[in-house]
Amino acid sequence: MVQTTNRFFDEVARLMNDAAGAAQGMRREVETVFRGQAERIMRELDLVRREDFEAVKEMARIAREDNEALKARVAALEAALGTASAQAPPAGAPGGASAGA
Repeated sequence: MVQTTNRFFDEVARLMNDAAGAAQGMRREVETVFRGQAERIMRELDLVRREDFEAVKEMARIAREDNEALKARVAALEAALGTASAQAPPAGAPGGASAGA
């Protein structure tokens, strides 16, 4: 009787180990399928990665700073020439009446 009981428990333990291994394999498979579906959904939603967003945000900040610097430079040049920014350019100048539309 003692050997039969030990063999029974050994078989039950082996079955439990096999079941745990199968469950772990199923978990990995479910995670893989879930990740694939999540990535597909994100691609369909046309989402932007955080790194890309941060890079474009930085580019926009630099462009704004450059734009402000150029505005200040144009204002200084206009002041040096003694012209107002609201004045129309001469007829022969780019953007003037003879430039054509």
